[in-house]
Amino acid sequence: MELFWLATGTIAFGVFACVAWFWGSNIVLDTILPPRGPHAGDNIRRANQIRPWLFLGPALLFLGLYLVYPVIDSFWRSLHDADGSRFVGGANYAWLLGDGKFRESMRNNMLWLLVVPALSTLFGLIAAQLTDRIKWGNIGKSLIFMPMAISFVGAGVIWKFIYEYRAAGESQIGLLNWIVTKLGGAPQIWLTLIPWNNFFLMIVLVWIQTGFAMVILSAALRGIPEETIEAAILDGASPLQVFMKIKVPQIMGTIAVVWTTITIVVLKVFDIVFVMTNGQWGTQVLANLMYDWMFRGSPDYGRGSAIAIVLMILVTPIMVWNIVNARREVR
Repeated sequence: MELFWLATGTIAFGVFACVAWFWGSNIVLDTILPPRGPHAGDNIRRANQIRPWLFLGPALLFLGLYLVYPVIDSFWRSLHDADGSRFVGGANYAWLLGDGKFRESMRNNMLWLLVVPALSTLFGLIAAQLTDRIKWGNIGKSLIFMPMAISFVGAGVIWKFIYEYRAAGESQIGLLNWIVTKLGGAPQIWLTLIPWNNFFLMIVLVWIQTGFAMVILSAALRGIPEETIEAAILDGASPLQVFMKIKVPQIMGTIAVVWTTITIVVLKVFDIVFVMTNGQWGTQVLANLMYDWMFRGSPDYGRGSAIAIVLMILVTPIMVWNIVNARREVR
């Protein structure tokens, strides 16, 4: 209950502070540059130049405080030893190149990048096309999108129960092992089966992100001009040909945006791995490795920060490309 009132108070204070800032700053600006009197024209022009910065100011301040400063601080920490007391230059980055767990994390992240965005986008595209063609399509969309409302931690817990293992002869509470035993097979400890356990973890993120891809791609499909589809049908194109050769090429830009957005999520994946395997049995990823070095055992802020910088370097180009491509789509 205390958390509820704290959250409610924070939201109320935030809304009140925003309204007070915009209202108060406009009053101050109009007082300094009054829109009346002998210099009214110049004052209005100057006020119009300043006013946007009054609105952008708080956002830029907090972006700088919570985004730019942490990046600079993390980079500086990555050049120091474990407790930040001694400057070591690029030693932490040299250590990364020779560390087996870092190589495992990079390999697993690349595997996630190959599998999750592709499957999520593919399943989302198929779901978008099919749900637009059936009567209960909206219900189907709601069910497919529902996992997006679940946190990654919650999804990890749900799927950990699905993969749950009990010894042979005991009652299986894990859905997958229950099905296997009913079919006459032996129960498996799925999350320890290398390398398949990585794919079992990826299924969770695909399950979550398919709904996101479906919603975006469904909107794109609805935006395709009906004239092009009708012309293709009149020319004798089959439904599959219309979909593959008419619809998909026209939404390729949107597909790219969805793909890269999911790619950014994949690069930062942490919660699912942390909850389900904690990076054990060959499932380590960069974000979880960073957490291990920063907060577990004897913390090493230098090495943890170096991993964070590597992660940021991997994410930034994709994010920039995504923003540029999204703006191009808007135009």
